[in-house]
Order: sequence, then structure tokens, then C-alpha cells
Amino acid sequence: MPGKTPHIAQPSRRAFLRRLTCSLMGALGTGALGLAFWDRRGPSPAVVAPTSDPLPDFRLPEKGGRLAIVHGADRGQTLAAALHALGGLGGFIRPGDRVLLKVNAAFATPPMLGATTHPDLVTHMIRLCLEAGAGRVDVTDNPINDPASCFELTGIGPAARRAGARVVLPTEDRFESYSMTGGRLIVRWPVLTRPLREVDKLIGLAPVKDHHRSGASLTMKNWYGLLGGRRNIFHQQIHAVITELAMLARPTLVILDGTTSMMTNGPTGGSLDDLKDTHTMIAGTDAVAVDSVGAGLLGRSVDDLPYLRMAAEAGLGTVDYRSVSKGAPSL
Repeated sequence: MPGKTPHIAQPSRRAFLRRLTCSLMGALGTGALGLAFWDRRGPSPAVVAPTSDPLPDFRLPEKGGRLAIVHGADRGQTLAAALHALGGLGGFIRPGDRVLLKVNAAFATPPMLGATTHPDLVTHMIRLCLEAGAGRVDVTDNPINDPASCFELTGIGPAARRAGARVVLPTEDRFESYSMTGGRLIVRWPVLTRPLREVDKLIGLAPVKDHHRSGASLTMKNWYGLLGGRRNIFHQQIHAVITELAMLARPTLVILDGTTSMMTNGPTGGSLDDLKDTHTMIAGTDAVAVDSVGAGLLGRSVDDLPYLRMAAEAGLGTVDYRSVSKGAPSL
């Protein structure tokens, strides 16, 4: 009736615990399935063709360094507001552009655990790209677990297809033995390059996560998913390889989803206790600045993440995110 507050039934403690147990069992089940399909290597350097062609530079020089921070709990609203603060997605995508979304689909775990890019963010980003006139949107990653399982269990694959995008799995023919100009680590190494060579714009979509080796997994760490082979050998030089990856992938935009952040036990997590609602969406052309904001969401300083200053010293952006910020509206 008008003026009367509707009654919403609250679950009992027993019902709540039952649902929580079911959710955790589901997470464990999907994790076990992912382990069953564990892919530790991906293509090795010996089985992919070498190339000397540099990867495209997807940056728009006229945009310079820009960053927008929006606070709110609804990913669709905060993403739209952040892109609006940057001048609108139409300023980055031309009609007919082929757009590649590089997501984090690393683990075969459900989105509730926060280890991968949230499917809602994927859905909204695809729709906004198509509304801006994109002729095609592709979604890719080279996950740690079996790729097909990861894209399905994270919800990213179904979300991408429903929104009208194409999921590009990291098949062997999509890798090249790549040597990055000026690179010390990424030399004759299998890199997932073909999806990047077939598009006009590149956008990174990453969640905010703790990482036990690098300190944080943010937008620059997200490019780790372009590597094939025994990429875990780079863990001993994790800050250097993240810096090289930021030099290798020069995106049009990066989006950092801090709606819920994984505060501990990253990058896989596994418990809802690892997560915290931080209700922040960051979008920008300067990945160093974007990731500097993400560090703060995790309670870390720029000095806690050496790769941030290394990337800044390489000319890839600034850790002084306030110098490029377009404000921080709240929704």
C-alpha cells in the first residue's frame, strides 16, 4: 500500500549458515574442477613462431594522462560515471573499432571470491563499447587454470557472450615468440600477441587484489596473463617483469575495479573473509596513477610496491595520481 514500508523477510541464522556453506562448497567444487584441468605451462618457447614485429601502441596521445575515481557499490553506475569524467568512451572508441578487453580470468573460481574480473564489469564495459560504436569486442586472457574452465566458472565467458562479445581463448596459434624492445626478461618468450594484432583498441579490466609476491595485483600486473610458457620463473623478478609488461602492453584505457577488494591471501584468496567492500572504480589512461590509487585501497603505499616507481621512472606514468585525477564523485 502507498506509504507503507514493504516487509522483507530476514533469513534465520541457520538459513544464512546453510547458504554460506553451499556457496563455499560451490567454490571448493569449482576450484577442484580447475585444478583437474591445471595448465602449468601453456605454449613453450620452442613451439611458437618468432616475430620481430612490435606490438601496436593503443594509446591516444591527445588524451595524455587522465584518471577518474568514483565511489559507489554499483559497478555499472561507477564505471559509466568514471568514463564520463574522462570525457566519455566515445572519445576513445571510433565507430567500427575492434576492441579487445584483457580481463583477469586466471583462476577457475566463482566471482564471489573476487579473484578474477567480475562478470558484471565485463557486461557493462562491452555494452558501453558497443554503444560507443565499436564494431566488435573481443575478451581474452591466458589463465593459470584451464582457459575454457576459467572463462566459464568465473562467469566472464557467459557474460561476454550475452553482451555480444567474442571470447578469444589462448590457443597455441595465438602466441608468438616475442622479444620486447629494451626488454631484459621478455626475450624470445611466448606472448599472447595475436588478439592484440587484430584490434584497434585495448582496454584492461582488473580487480583490486593482494598478491603474495608483488604486494598487489592491479592493472599492470593484469598483463601477466599475456605470457605463456613457464612464466612462474619470473616470480623471482616480479617487479621487473611487471614493469616490462607495462612497457609491452600500451592500452587505450585501464579500468581498476575496487568495488570489492581482496585484502589478504591474494592472488587466489578462497574465503569471503579475504574480501572487503571498498566501493571504488578507477578508470584512466595512466596505469601507474590508477594502480597507485589501488595500492591505497589495499592499505599500501607506493613504496610498498616497487614496480610502481620502476614504471614511473621508465616514463610510463606518475605515482602522483592527484596530478592527473578528474575528481572523485560518489554515487
